[in-house]
Amino acid sequence: MKKIKNSLFFLMLMALAVFALAACSDSSKEEEPKKEEQATDNTSNTSEATDEQQYPITIKHAFGETVIDKKPERVATIAWSNHDVALALGVVPVGFSAANYGVQDGSGMLPWTAEKLKELGEENPNIYQDTDGLDFEAIADSNPDVILAAYSGITQEDYDTLSQIAPVVAYKETPWVTSWRDQILLNSQGMGMEAEGKQLLTDTEKLIQDKVSAHPELKGKKAAFAMFMVNDLSKFYIYTPGDPRGEFLGELGMEFPAGLQSLVVDENSFYIELSAENADALADTEIFIAYGDDATVATLQADPILGKVPAIQQGNVVIIGDNTPLAAAGTPSALSIAYTIDEYVSLISDAAKNVK
Repeated sequence: MKKIKNSLFFLMLMALAVFALAACSDSSKEEEPKKEEQATDNTSNTSEATDEQQYPITIKHAFGETVIDKKPERVATIAWSNHDVALALGVVPVGFSAANYGVQDGSGMLPWTAEKLKELGEENPNIYQDTDGLDFEAIADSNPDVILAAYSGITQEDYDTLSQIAPVVAYKETPWVTSWRDQILLNSQGMGMEAEGKQLLTDTEKLIQDKVSAHPELKGKKAAFAMFMVNDLSKFYIYTPGDPRGEFLGELGMEFPAGLQSLVVDENSFYIELSAENADALADTEIFIAYGDDATVATLQADPILGKVPAIQQGNVVIIGDNTPLAAAGTPSALSIAYTIDEYVSLISDAAKNVK
C-alpha cells in the first residue's frame, strides 16, 4: 500500500513551529501551522480492568462509529501522543508512530515515552516510520486488534484504509484539536479500559491542580500561546483555546485575552492567523508563550510593530526552545504532563511575576 504524503504547507510550518506529526495527509483540509518497518512479535501488556467492561463498545467519531466486539489484545497507535495513553495505562503498543519533533537522540521517542517503555520492560518497540505519510503496510504487519488515532489528522481515505486493518478510534469532530482529556477517554474506550482511563484522567487533573495551587501568581493572567516566525514578522499565529496548547494554559489558571477572543471566528479552529496590522489585538495579552531561541525576544522587541506590544516590550515572553522535548510537550499528553509540568509552570511563573 502506498504512503499518503503530507502537504507542503503543513511541513513548512511545522519545520518552523510546534512539532511534526507523522499521520497528516495531503487530503486533510485543516492542518496545523506547527505540530507532529518490520513487525515484531511484541504483544500489548494489558492491565486488569477495575470494572468489568461490557461488549460490544461503540465509539462515535468524525467518520461515524467504531464497534469493538471484544477486548483488544494488540493495540497499535498512529500520529501524535496516542501511544502515551496506552503506555500510561500499562499497555505497550504493538506499533506506534515515530515522534519527529523534539527528539534529540534519533530514537523516534520523546523522553517520557522512552522512560515509560523502560519501566514496562520493553527494550525494542516497533516504531512506524511514517513522517512522509501513514505506512499502512507496517501498520498491517503489526497485526493490531485496534488502531488508536484520537489525536490525529487522518482523512476519510486514511480511515477507510486503516479500517481494513483493524477498528479505528478517530477524533470526535476536528483533526488535531483533541484535548488530552479526550485523548485519554477515547483511546481508553477503544482499548476496553474506560474505567482505567477515567482514573488516569482524575489522577492527572489532581497533579495539575496541585502544581497550580503552588503558583497563585498564574491565576487570571491573560496569556496566549503564539507562533512568531522571526524571519517574517508580517504575520503570526495564535493558538486558540480549542487547541490543546491554548486549552492547557486555561487549566493552569490563566485566561485567553479578550482582544484575541474577539478575532476567533471558528470556535473549532485550533489557531488564528493575524497580520502585523492586527498587533493592537495583543494589547491586553500579559504573557506570551512561544517557540524560539535565545534571540527570539530581542528580535520581537526590535520589530517596529510587535515591539510596541506591552507584553513584548516588558519581556513577558516565555520562550520554549524549538525542537526540544518541552516544545513537543506544548501539546500535552497523558505522559508528557507529569514529565514536563514543573519546568513549564516554572517558566511561566517567572513571567507572571514580572507582569506590571
